[in-house]
Amino acid sequence: MKNRRWLLPLALLALAVPGFAQDKIVTSASLFDRYDVNATWVRLPAGQTWGEGGTVSVATDGKGTVIALVRSAPYFRVFTTAGKFVKAWGEPGQFDHAHSVHIAPDGAVWATDPNIHLIYKFSPEGKLLMTLGKKGVAGDNLSHDTFNRPAGLAFAANGDIFVADGYGNSRIVQLDKNGAYIRMFGGKKGNGPGELSLPHAVALDPAGRVVVADSANKRISIFNKDGSFATSFAGPGRGGIAVTPDGTIYASDIYSGVVTVFRNDRIADVIRVGDRPHGMGVDPTTGDIYVASTDPLAPNITKASPKPPASK
Repeated sequence: MKNRRWLLPLALLALAVPGFAQDKIVTSASLFDRYDVNATWVRLPAGQTWGEGGTVSVATDGKGTVIALVRSAPYFRVFTTAGKFVKAWGEPGQFDHAHSVHIAPDGAVWATDPNIHLIYKFSPEGKLLMTLGKKGVAGDNLSHDTFNRPAGLAFAANGDIFVADGYGNSRIVQLDKNGAYIRMFGGKKGNGPGELSLPHAVALDPAGRVVVADSANKRISIFNKDGSFATSFAGPGRGGIAVTPDGTIYASDIYSGVVTVFRNDRIADVIRVGDRPHGMGVDPTTGDIYVASTDPLAPNITKASPKPPASK
């Protein structure tokens, strides 16, 4: 029963928001009416589309920049948080299968390509600075320098890199800022304590614990900084994951079409954001949530904004 605690909130949300659509602002799209959801906030330049591959991931730096990753060149589309287009970059053939985009604390832009087992670090201007992994070489759960279809990344304040090495392996890998191996979290496929099954995304909480979207197990798994298992709790998470400075956890899920908000290991809200919300970024300054849809018929970056507190 524990692993189904999220079903009731999702069912209630479906009843509460029967008229959700991708082409308008929805003002009652969260379980407790706390968010406005806007699928039309981005303004693409005239003649530009999201491309055949659609939108796969999105990241925000908390300083006014939002980066969308798409599966056709130019792969990176940069916007302000108000939706104004800034620039695009990424040459044709740069990716075999673009999957996730991330902005590190130093402003570098990172991306994963699971089909060829690589992770890339770019400057904000698009210059390739570092490549991790070996092209076309799939490593096992014990490898220190190769991955097996890496899915997502997270970063510590000191530059350490955390890799959700989850499509082929069942682990989170911690590397230093230069890519040197430090330790592994998980490493055994399964549903027992500390085991992982398709860890699709990773984030760090304010205490430095490693928070994992343990997606095939339909739960969030948390590890201590030393690699030991801490806890897990039920929640859909085949998408992105983020933790804000107050410890709130956000997880998107392509199957349910929602972002679930967790506080103190319990569901605090469920936000309906449309079809297949794959990649996700949460602005730590404003609390705005950005999700990327991998629905081939409705590629988009949707924004969910907290409503202002009601006046008394």
